[in-house]
Amino acid sequence: MNDHYLPEGARLGSAENREATATISALERAMNTGMILEGIATLCDHSLNLYVDVGGFEGYMPYEETVFNPDGQPIKDIAVISRVGKPVCFRVLGVLRDGERGKPQLLLSRRAAQMDCYREFLSALMPGDIIPAKVTHLESFGAFVDIGCGVVSLLSVDCLSVSRINHPRERLSTGMKLRVVVKMIDAINNRIFVSLRELLGTWEQNAARFEAGQTVTGIVRSVEDYGMFVELAPNLAGLTELREETREIAKSWVGQNAAVFIKSIVPERMKIKLVLIDTFAGARTPAPLTYYIGDEVEHIDRWVYSPVGCRKRVETVFEE
Repeated sequence: MNDHYLPEGARLGSAENREATATISALERAMNTGMILEGIATLCDHSLNLYVDVGGFEGYMPYEETVFNPDGQPIKDIAVISRVGKPVCFRVLGVLRDGERGKPQLLLSRRAAQMDCYREFLSALMPGDIIPAKVTHLESFGAFVDIGCGVVSLLSVDCLSVSRINHPRERLSTGMKLRVVVKMIDAINNRIFVSLRELLGTWEQNAARFEAGQTVTGIVRSVEDYGMFVELAPNLAGLTELREETREIAKSWVGQNAAVFIKSIVPERMKIKLVLIDTFAGARTPAPLTYYIGDEVEHIDRWVYSPVGCRKRVETVFEE
């Protein structure tokens, strides 16, 4: 299991990081062993160089050492500017004992840490591998997640869950820690794409949390000609019928909370029939995700969502 090349921020408060940044001699040892450390970026100057607080010592990270782009593309300014106020990983390249203001200054490289991460961890990944990740920012088409030392991967909106959503913010928030599964590796462009929905349970696993006759809460996700879909869990939705006269107004309910009565659960058709009791507006923060694959599982070859005996087949096969 990867416990070394973790998303940025994971090692900042660790005893190991504190000890390695406590003194200049400790930092020199970390430099000599190639140890990856973390600090908080405090400033980005006009030349896009970063300054980092390293256990009270000042670290200087030249622009060309801020990001490793394996595809050879130029560094985007926003990739540097956006690090201010956040943890950054790095290797110490040098210790300047007569830095500015007469205090020791550290020469740092985030690029070197990311190169290590690519060489020792990311290059060995295969589709189906399960790894930790951290949400860095959200776009309408998906979430960008840190999969190690600030290296970013795309988690597209259709891979967030079986239940369809309009924007990743309905499922995730910036800074959220996740477990994700490697979906595809683009070896030509050195890009890794990940997925989440395969870790959030099959239809049967999610449906087992509910029983016919219960009244529960959910989220209205879409309104179709034949009814309204209400999400009961990220990987489970049910359908409630709508009267003709309420179908048009129901379109304004998308995204709202709903109270629904569970009329029936039909595994062979992968259906949950609901009766709408009420809807109510209100801000809803992303709920904690429930994983149905244990922490000890590091790889899956196949994921079958559909129940046994169901004619409709929903599955993911992870292939190299």
